[in-house]
Amino acid sequence: MSSDNKSIHDFDFNLICEYYSSVERQGPGSPEVTLKALSFIDSLTPASQIADIGCGTGGQTMVLTQNTSGHVTGIDLFPTFIDLFNAQAAQLKLNDRVKGVEGSMDNLPFENESLDLIWSEGAIYNIGYENGLKEWRKFLKKGGFIAVTEISWFTENRPDEINKFWVDAYAEIDTIPNKLAQMQKAGYKPVAHFALPEICWTDHFYQPQIAVQVDFLKKYAGNKTAEELVENQREEARLYAKYKEHYGYVFYIGQKL
Repeated sequence: MSSDNKSIHDFDFNLICEYYSSVERQGPGSPEVTLKALSFIDSLTPASQIADIGCGTGGQTMVLTQNTSGHVTGIDLFPTFIDLFNAQAAQLKLNDRVKGVEGSMDNLPFENESLDLIWSEGAIYNIGYENGLKEWRKFLKKGGFIAVTEISWFTENRPDEINKFWVDAYAEIDTIPNKLAQMQKAGYKPVAHFALPEICWTDHFYQPQIAVQVDFLKKYAGNKTAEELVENQREEARLYAKYKEHYGYVFYIGQKL
């Protein structure tokens, strides 16, 4: 981050979209982690309706579709992400079962109690973890599942530098027991949770950005906003390398009661 401690949300949406559309993943994760979370969810059938909210360009959505037999709808705010999502689905010959739709996670295009599974990797923070769990619950059938990744503290006490960084970036960051309690309070039975391994941040998220950053800075040479966006991501990667034992993404899987 730059010296004025900007959040990613402070940057121009078009620049954010262009930057992240150049990498396979828009947040930490991996196909292996997606499959691990999916292993805790049973009773899916060819008739199942699945939504991936904040799907980005669809890296995890395609893994979901390839390993389930139902119909999957990806929702994202950025039209460019959705275009790339649908192109990828067509390339993988999955477009008969998966479709990307432009939309907002706080105004979803689903009927109440119409979904068997709600998925969201690295995106629920946009609406807030507690708010998202409560608001999205109505779209799930009774006994339906929700699976989300959420930034969480691994330790009760943290160095001031990393504590301030994340509290400024996302005030809802909290410990794993508190996140589980919030899920339960929102009307779910917590089914499973696990921390994403370090490789999801390093190899699958930060490392692929390095080459993208070089090209991005060349294209936008002298553009202060573009330079600050890249610096923001480099600073986040630096802090993760330094303080990774204190925080990370956790997959939380719950079942609607």
